[in-house]
Amino acid sequence: GTYEKLDKMTGRLIDGILAAGKEAGHAVCGGHISGMFGFFFCEGPVTCFREATASDTDKFARWHRGMLERGVYLAPSQYEAGFMSLAHTDADIEHTIAMAKEVFAII
Repeated sequence: GTYEKLDKMTGRLIDGILAAGKEAGHAVCGGHISGMFGFFFCEGPVTCFREATASDTDKFARWHRGMLERGVYLAPSQYEAGFMSLAHTDADIEHTIAMAKEVFAII
């Protein structure tokens, strides 16, 4: 059940981030496979490099900076994957989503 647990945790994280972005009115899409996740600032879905390059990288940079200022360290580019681990807790996931909501509200 280890991989199933990791998949469920990663799903909660990315679904929470995407929901927070959409709730704040941003075009955002993404997904995950097991413990690996990513997202783009565009309507999506992103299925190829051409579509990825059409996303709003400036907005991603502002969002990433805001997350860093709140102590959440993520991959610094939309073209890189983020990773969850079994060391992450439910509290870590909830904190990350809460910080994402804060940042989405100001960018």
